[in-house]
Amino acid sequence: MSGTLFAAVDLGASSGRVMAAEVGPDALALTEVRRFPNRPVRVGTTADGTLHWDVLGLYGNILDGLRDAPAGIASIGIDSWAVDYGLLDGRGALLGNPVHYRDARTDGIMDAVRADLGDDLLYGVSGLQFLPFNTIYQLVADRAALDRAETLLLIPDLVAYWLTGAVGAERTNASTTGLLDVRTGAWSADLLDRLGLPPAPLPPLREPGARLGTLRPGVAAETGLPERVPVTAVASHDTASAVAAVPASGDDFAYISCGTWSLVGVELPGPVLTDASRAANFTNEGGVDGTVRYLRNVMGLWVLQECLRAWGSPDLPALLAAAEEAPGLRSLVDVDDPEFLPPGDMPARIAAHCRRRGEPEPRDRAETVRCVLDSLALAHAAALRTAAGLSGRTVRTVHLVGGGSRNALLCGLTADACGLPVAAGPVETTALGNALVQARAHGVLPGLAEARDLVARTQPPRRHEPRGDGGAWERAAARAGLPAPR
Repeated sequence: MSGTLFAAVDLGASSGRVMAAEVGPDALALTEVRRFPNRPVRVGTTADGTLHWDVLGLYGNILDGLRDAPAGIASIGIDSWAVDYGLLDGRGALLGNPVHYRDARTDGIMDAVRADLGDDLLYGVSGLQFLPFNTIYQLVADRAALDRAETLLLIPDLVAYWLTGAVGAERTNASTTGLLDVRTGAWSADLLDRLGLPPAPLPPLREPGARLGTLRPGVAAETGLPERVPVTAVASHDTASAVAAVPASGDDFAYISCGTWSLVGVELPGPVLTDASRAANFTNEGGVDGTVRYLRNVMGLWVLQECLRAWGSPDLPALLAAAEEAPGLRSLVDVDDPEFLPPGDMPARIAAHCRRRGEPEPRDRAETVRCVLDSLALAHAAALRTAAGLSGRTVRTVHLVGGGSRNALLCGLTADACGLPVAAGPVETTALGNALVQARAHGVLPGLAEARDLVARTQPPRRHEPRGDGGAWERAAARAGLPAPR
């Protein structure tokens, strides 16, 4: 295959990877260069300590991946999870390892800010779903450190700074902070003032496709790459990159970017800031070409991942096969209940949650897995129905992308719950979107529609048609207190 080589650095909440993507007008190939775990570390003098990201370890793995990349890389792009950040002092030194969004330091902060400023103001400025770990609430909890900081950089911008020395905030990720005005596209000076937060640490905004700079001499020497290799801003929020690579045509599709989190929504030309949207707790996040990712964060496969961890990492395919034979819709949980957010003994929490709700407890591991997947499929369908209703968008196909697309049982259950065909895959949609935005910036592809068409032609998704009794899912939704999924 003849094409241009791009390096896509893709940092997820549980693992990171450096991928090499060869992109041409009629061909697209992705090769994994290096994959590494992203394991948070809890340290401190208190009983629970503080949960941090090991960002220096991540950066070391990124350098190793770039060193192992094939020759001829034309550009590097970086995406990651949202909301978390590093603080730099006046010399550009990191003030401390970034705190993990699941850390308890924000407990109670969101409620206090909402009570002080009001939901109308907060949602009217940012258009964001109210989530306790949004950057805005982390900063309120982190005032002392913020006062010592010269610059705040979100995680992909921090990595780009270490590679190039360029300071900035890519817009799709900045849109997740709660501090970006969704109407003007600028940082909200009014909101910062009302919160008593200093505006100075927030860096200039930049767009996907912008050239950030070339590699620092030391980075070039360590990786073996030429200093002239540029770092290109991509849609640096991993979900924005994933949505950019959804293999869809037209606008009658919804997406579920499914991994640790499930991001369920539709792509729109502008935000939805209605009272009904705020009441439904839907978010308006930035996408490529000024689009809006109108979506809801659903807890996602985190609940299953924590079950597997508690069980000592048993064989997942065997568990999924047993779960498929387990009785469907027997036990349901609200996967978005805050009790499922922190790490811990997830199977015990699921059993306790079922007891409180009057649901039968899962009797074994297979039933626990089926409970999680049934509940997640139901949450997908409810979020999808609400997104379509609030936005006025007709949905005919659901594209389920990311790591969750490997889970055929979940994909089939989601099709059943939604009553719509589910197109599953690609798995590495985030890395593909990262590379495709670079390819467009470097003139390899003309636009977003052509990039999506290229994905559809080279990475065709697997189709899951809805099966079974739709009424059973409607009754399950009523039992769970969710909107009817069909």
